[in-house]
Amino acid sequence: MNLKTHENNGTVVVSLAGEIDLEHSPSVRKQLMELMFDRRDVLVDMAQVAYIDSSGIASLVEAYQMARKNATRFVLVAVSQPALRVLQLARLDKVFALADTVEAALAG
Repeated sequence: MNLKTHENNGTVVVSLAGEIDLEHSPSVRKQLMELMFDRRDVLVDMAQVAYIDSSGIASLVEAYQMARKNATRFVLVAVSQPALRVLQLARLDKVFALADTVEAALAG
Protein backbone atom coordinates (compact mmCIF):
# COMPACT_ATOMS: atom_id res chain seq x y z
CA MET A 1 0.00 0.00 0.00
CA ASN A 2 1.20 3.46 -0.87
CA LEU A 3 -0.20 6.71 0.55
CA LYS A 4 0.76 10.17 -0.68
CA THR A 5 -0.69 13.56 0.17
CA HIS A 6 -0.50 16.95 -1.46
CA GLU A 7 -2.43 20.18 -1.22
CA ASN A 8 -4.45 21.75 -4.01
CA ASN A 9 -6.06 25.15 -3.36
CA GLY A 10 -6.39 24.49 0.39
CA THR A 11 -7.81 20.99 -0.07
CA VAL A 12 -5.74 17.96 0.83
CA VAL A 13 -5.60 15.20 -1.78
CA VAL A 14 -4.76 11.77 -0.36
CA SER A 15 -3.73 9.30 -3.06
CA LEU A 16 -4.03 5.64 -2.13
CA ALA A 17 -2.54 2.78 -4.13
CA GLY A 18 -2.34 -0.97 -3.69
CA GLU A 19 -4.21 -3.01 -1.10
CA ILE A 20 -6.02 -1.40 1.82
CA ASP A 21 -6.47 -4.33 4.14
CA LEU A 22 -6.15 -5.19 7.82
CA GLU A 23 -2.39 -4.72 7.63
CA HIS A 24 -2.48 -1.28 5.97
CA SER A 25 -5.77 0.27 7.06
CA PRO A 26 -4.41 1.55 10.41
CA SER A 27 -1.97 3.86 8.59
CA VAL A 28 -4.75 5.07 6.28
CA ARG A 29 -7.00 5.69 9.27
CA LYS A 30 -4.25 7.56 11.14
CA GLN A 31 -3.52 9.87 8.20
CA LEU A 32 -7.20 10.58 7.48
CA MET A 33 -8.07 11.22 11.12
CA GLU A 34 -5.16 13.64 11.52
CA LEU A 35 -6.55 15.61 8.58
CA MET A 36 -10.05 15.47 10.08
CA PHE A 37 -8.77 16.76 13.43
CA ASP A 38 -7.17 19.66 11.52
CA ARG A 39 -10.62 20.31 9.98
CA ARG A 40 -9.31 20.01 6.43
CA ASP A 41 -11.30 19.34 3.27
CA VAL A 42 -10.08 15.98 1.96
CA LEU A 43 -10.25 14.26 -1.41
CA VAL A 44 -9.26 10.59 -1.42
CA ASP A 45 -7.96 9.50 -4.83
CA MET A 46 -8.65 5.78 -5.09
CA ALA A 47 -7.80 5.22 -8.75
CA GLN A 48 -4.90 2.91 -7.90
CA VAL A 49 -6.59 0.87 -5.15
CA ALA A 50 -6.41 -2.78 -6.18
CA TYR A 51 -8.24 -4.17 -3.14
CA ILE A 52 -10.05 -2.86 -0.07
CA ASP A 53 -11.49 -4.91 2.77
CA SER A 54 -13.87 -4.07 5.59
CA SER A 55 -11.13 -2.54 7.73
CA GLY A 56 -10.24 -0.15 4.91
CA ILE A 57 -13.91 0.72 4.41
CA ALA A 58 -14.23 1.32 8.16
CA SER A 59 -11.34 3.81 8.00
CA LEU A 60 -13.10 5.72 5.21
CA VAL A 61 -16.43 5.68 7.06
CA GLU A 62 -14.84 6.99 10.24
CA ALA A 63 -13.16 9.85 8.37
CA TYR A 64 -16.42 10.61 6.55
CA GLN A 65 -18.32 10.78 9.84
CA MET A 66 -15.71 13.12 11.33
CA ALA A 67 -15.87 15.34 8.23
CA ARG A 68 -19.65 15.60 8.60
CA LYS A 69 -19.25 16.49 12.27
CA ASN A 70 -16.66 19.16 11.33
CA ALA A 71 -18.68 20.44 8.35
CA THR A 72 -15.77 19.74 6.01
CA ARG A 73 -15.72 18.00 2.64
CA PHE A 74 -14.73 14.35 2.25
CA VAL A 75 -14.90 13.06 -1.32
CA LEU A 76 -13.80 9.75 -2.83
CA VAL A 77 -12.27 10.39 -6.25
CA ALA A 78 -11.73 8.10 -9.26
CA VAL A 79 -12.67 5.02 -7.27
CA SER A 80 -11.21 1.91 -8.91
CA GLN A 81 -13.58 -0.84 -10.03
CA PRO A 82 -12.53 -3.29 -7.26
CA ALA A 83 -13.07 -0.65 -4.57
CA LEU A 84 -16.30 0.57 -6.15
CA ARG A 85 -17.72 -2.97 -6.11
CA VAL A 86 -17.12 -3.16 -2.36
CA LEU A 87 -18.73 0.25 -1.82
CA GLN A 88 -21.72 -0.79 -3.93
CA LEU A 89 -22.16 -4.08 -2.06
CA ALA A 90 -22.27 -2.13 1.21
CA ARG A 91 -24.45 0.53 -0.45
CA LEU A 92 -21.88 3.12 0.58
CA ASP A 93 -21.71 4.46 -2.97
CA LYS A 94 -24.96 6.23 -2.00
CA VAL A 95 -23.43 7.64 1.21
CA PHE A 96 -20.03 8.95 0.15
CA ALA A 97 -19.63 11.90 -2.19
CA LEU A 98 -17.98 10.48 -5.33
CA ALA A 99 -16.20 12.33 -8.13
CA ASP A 100 -14.65 11.12 -11.36
CA THR A 101 -11.55 13.35 -11.11
CA VAL A 102 -9.74 15.54 -8.61
CA GLU A 103 -10.53 18.54 -10.80
CA ALA A 104 -14.25 17.72 -10.75
CA ALA A 105 -14.18 17.30 -6.98
CA LEU A 106 -12.39 20.63 -6.53
CA ALA A 107 -14.91 22.36 -8.78
CA GLY A 108 -17.88 20.77 -7.02
